[in-house]
Amino acid sequence: MTPILTCMLLLPSMESGACTSAIISAEVNPYGRPILWKHRDTSTVDNKVEYVAARPGELSYVALFNAGDKYLKEAWMGMNEAGFAVMNTASYNIKDDKVSAKKMDKEGYVMTKALKTCRTVDDFARLLETLPRPMGVEANFGVIDATGNGAYFETNNHSYRRFDLKDAENGVLVRTNYSHSGRPDEGFGFVREANACHLLDPYVKTKSVTPEVLTEELSRSFYHDMNKRDYSSAGERWVIDQDFIPRYKSTATIAIEGCRPVSSVSEVTPEMVKREYVMWTGLGYPPCAETRAVTCAPDGVDKDLRGSLPNGHSPLADKAKKMRDEVFPIHKGNGDKYIDMEKLFREDGTGYVQKLKQLNVENFKKGRENRDGYGKN
Repeated sequence: MTPILTCMLLLPSMESGACTSAIISAEVNPYGRPILWKHRDTSTVDNKVEYVAARPGELSYVALFNAGDKYLKEAWMGMNEAGFAVMNTASYNIKDDKVSAKKMDKEGYVMTKALKTCRTVDDFARLLETLPRPMGVEANFGVIDATGNGAYFETNNHSYRRFDLKDAENGVLVRTNYSHSGRPDEGFGFVREANACHLLDPYVKTKSVTPEVLTEELSRSFYHDMNKRDYSSAGERWVIDQDFIPRYKSTATIAIEGCRPVSSVSEVTPEMVKREYVMWTGLGYPPCAETRAVTCAPDGVDKDLRGSLPNGHSPLADKAKKMRDEVFPIHKGNGDKYIDMEKLFREDGTGYVQKLKQLNVENFKKGRENRDGYGKN
C-alpha cells in the first residue's frame, strides 16, 4: 500500500463541492483516543447539530444536519450511543454505471441509517452489503468504533473497497474527493490532500495529533502544497481562494474524539459514551468558527449549535457566515474568489483566525475538564 502521508502533487482542481477528512488512530493521539475528522465543503451553507433520541430497536445519536432538514433525515457526520461514528467525503472517480443524478446523493440517508443501527466498523460493512442496489452513492465513508478500529469505505452504487486504519503505515488515513481505489488521475482534492498530509506530518511523527490540530490548525491553514507556501504569513492581502483546505464553501469542521479503545463493544454503555466521547464542532466557515464540545446526550448539544433560529439556522453558524462575508467582501466580477487575508490574520493578533483560536483554547480546556472530571467531586 502507498504510504499514507506520501501525497500526490497534481494540477489544482475547480470542484464546486468538496471535503477534506482524516481518521487518526489512538496510537498517534496523546490521549490514546481515535479521532474522526471532517472539514465539510458544500453549497448548502447553513448547518446545525441535533440530538436524536432512540426509537424502538434503534440507537440514539448526535449529528450534523443541513439547517433546512426539519425532520433530520440526512446526517452528514455523527456519533451514536454505542460509540460508533461516521462521516463522508464525496468521490468523483469510482462511479461505474449510468445511474441518473436524480437517484444519487443518498450518502446522508446511508449515514443516518448507520447511526441508528451500527455498533462497529464491521456492522457498517454489513450495512453496505445489504443496502438495495443501486445504493445512490459515490463516496468515501469514514468510520470508527469503541474498540479503536477505523476504516474508509470507498463506495459506489454496487460495491466498496475497504481501507482499515490498522493497515495505515503512520496511523493516519486521509481522504478528499477522489478514491484511492478509483480511476487514476480523476476526481478532485489532490492538493488539499497534500496540504493535510504536510500539516499532519510533524504531529504524526511526535504522536501528538489532537482534535485541536485538526479543527484549529488544518481547518484554518492557508498552506498550499503546490506552491510550498503558507499564505497566512506571505504578506499578501488579496489571495485567490484555490486549493486550500478552507474554502468559500466550507461550512463546518468537526473532530469526533472517541474513547480509549475497549476490548469489546459489549462493554460500551450510553453513559460511557456520554462521558468519554466528544464531538468537537465548529459550524460555519471554519477560519471564523468557534469550536464547542458536543456529547451524545439529550442535553449534550450547545444551544448555539442547534437549529434554534428561523429556517433551522444555528446562532454560531450564522455568526461565522457573517464574518465569512467580510473575508470575501468583493461581489462584482470574480471578486468572490478573493480572500481578504487582513481580516483573518493581523500583525497585532486581532484577525478572526487569531482571536478565535485563542477563544477555542479555552473551549477545549473546558470540554476536557468536563470529560476527564466526569463524576468526580
